[in-house]
This record gives sequence, C-alpha cells and structure tokens, in this order.
Amino acid sequence: MSPLCRERKRKSEAPRRILMTADAVGGVWQYCLELAAGLCRAGSEVWMAVMGPAPSQGQLQSTHIAGLRILHGDFRLEWMVDAEADLGRAGDWLLTLADALRPDIVHLNGYAHAALPWRRPVVVVAHSCVITWWRAVHRCEAPQEWDRYRNFVARGLEAADLVIAPTLAFLRALRATYRFDTPSCAIWNGRSRTPESTGAKQRVVMTAGRLWDAAKNVAILTRAAEHVPYPIWVAGADMTQDCPASVLPLGRLDECEMRQRLADAMVFAIPARYEPFGLTAVEAAQARCALVLGDIDTQRELWDGAAIFVPPDDSAALARHLNRLLEQPQLAAALGALAHRRASRFTAERMVHRYLHAYGMVNKSAQRRTSGAETSDLPRAHLHTL
Repeated sequence: MSPLCRERKRKSEAPRRILMTADAVGGVWQYCLELAAGLCRAGSEVWMAVMGPAPSQGQLQSTHIAGLRILHGDFRLEWMVDAEADLGRAGDWLLTLADALRPDIVHLNGYAHAALPWRRPVVVVAHSCVITWWRAVHRCEAPQEWDRYRNFVARGLEAADLVIAPTLAFLRALRATYRFDTPSCAIWNGRSRTPESTGAKQRVVMTAGRLWDAAKNVAILTRAAEHVPYPIWVAGADMTQDCPASVLPLGRLDECEMRQRLADAMVFAIPARYEPFGLTAVEAAQARCALVLGDIDTQRELWDGAAIFVPPDDSAALARHLNRLLEQPQLAAALGALAHRRASRFTAERMVHRYLHAYGMVNKSAQRRTSGAETSDLPRAHLHTL
C-alpha cells in the first residue's frame, strides 16, 4: 500500500472527535501532545481537558497543533492530597464537556472518572499508580490513608471499556494489584524523531529528575558521583542538598535545551526503582547516548539488549559501569548505537497507529453491545501488546 493510500485509510478510520484528559505535572503532558498531534494529522479533532496546575507558558508554546483545543479545569488530580472534593466537580465539568462535544471516544489519562455515566466508549490509559509506586519504592504496601485512592482506581479500571498501559510489565503489575477484568493491552509510548547532532560526545553523564523523587532514584546517582571523576548533569533538578562538585543541576530545560544536552552527553543514566515507561530514555537513545537503567521489569521489556542494567540500590555497580563507559568512548558509542536502533520501535507514528486501532476496537465493541450482540474484538483473556 502506498503512503498516500495508508494516509487516506488512517483518516477514514480516525474518530471524528476525541475528548482527552491530561495534566501538565509530568511526562503525561508530553505524551498527550505527541499523541494529539498524530491524531489530529490523522483527521481527528482532539479536545484536551487539562486538570491540576495550569500549563506553563513554556508548555503552551508547543501546543499550536491544527485540530487541538486545550481547556483547563482548576481541579486537584486524583492522587493529590484532599483531591476527593474536587473529583465530583471535575466529573461534572467533564460530563458537561462531553454533552456539548459529543465525542466518539473519551480518552482518560487517569482512573477515577472512568466510572462516570459517559454513554460513550471510554479508554483509560494507565501511566502510573500510587499503590504500585509505593510498593516499588518503599518495598511495602501503601498505608491505609491511600485506601480511598485505591478504591477510585479500582472502580475506574472496572468501568472502562479498554485499559491501555505503556508496557506489558506495568499492565501485569496493575492487574496483580487491582484484579480487574476489563479488556486491556499495552501500547508503547512514542516520540517524534529529531534531527541528529553531528557534534562529538563529551565524557558526561546525563540524567533527569528531582533529588527527592525516589522513583527516578537520582539520589543514588549523586552517591555514585563520589566515585565518578566526570561531570554529571541533572536536568529538572532543584537541589538544595549537598552534592559532589561533579554534579551539576541544570534546572528545568525546554525541549531544545534538553535535546542539545543529550546530544552532548555520552551516557544517560536513570537507575529507576519505578518507571512504567520513561520517555526521556527514548529521547536519550535517539541522541545515541549509552543507556544505564534500573534493572526493573518495565525497562527490561523496552531496552533489554540495548542498555546496561544496574540494581537500583547498588551505587558501587552504578559507578563502575559509568566509569567503564566514560573511559571507553568506543564502547559507549557502540551501546549508544544499539539504543538508537531500539528507539526506532518507540516512534510517535507507531504509537498513533496503535491507538487508532485500539479506538476502532472499542467502537466496534460498543456498537455490538448497542445492537445486542455479545461478541467483542477486545482482548480479555490474555495480555498483549498492540
């Protein structure tokens, strides 16, 4: 099939209008923009209902996408302290939007609002979860104060027509935690390809995260830095604690600044304890950085054979691998080439194609239910990747 025929077919299959929830707090924002841009190119109109803190001016600069409309509701996100009072108000707002817009698909990047009376197909995309986060980071169950959140998530997962996770490993963790029976699948996140830099790599380690973020585990990298005689750049960090002199906090970087730093860095390291996907690793791989990642199931699923894995709590092993790569630029370049090749699996185009397929399955299933038929195209018996 020619590219033109594929484009026409994609546009004929795309939902006319999508109501998508979002937040501007973390990586979900970039994921939403990437997906929305692809859906709009495919012919959909996307209305993005952003909750939580309002997007910054810097974030809004990248939202000039034909077919995308962004609305902001000043409601706490479901995982925030005292969010319960806002969930009802946010739900009323979302239902009002749905009644006015009459979307073909409701795409929720959260859980609780899936239980609302939508009267239209609902897809829940699971990006993270406090309960699974707590178990991975603290190695114990979340305390009782999180029980209400757990119930919100469980009800949302059961109410959805389809649950999508960014990795099979994270989907398994969700199923083990919440025991839901909703049809589900994994769709890997994707990033648009960026122009490659022709400059030489510097003997520098790059990472991204805040020192207090126990999931990203930047703190153990700062401990390893005491035994790594090379600079370590930390993007997004607001460090007040004492760190070795080699650790350089870069603060928040925009896309262009991040791309340039990754182009310069020889190694990208995130020894994460918990990471359902990790878009920054994809960006680093596109920039041909050698990847050093936490040895957890989700990262093994994505990068096995194209990265070095370290136990998240082993700062000595982390320092040893970083020094080996920085002292052997040819080895780092070879590992960076493997990562770059692997990153070709995580493109925005592929992600959008699979979401369109998933939306189509949900719509067919909804039409069959409306007509009284019981058969469904949606996967219920086993987990799989689209």
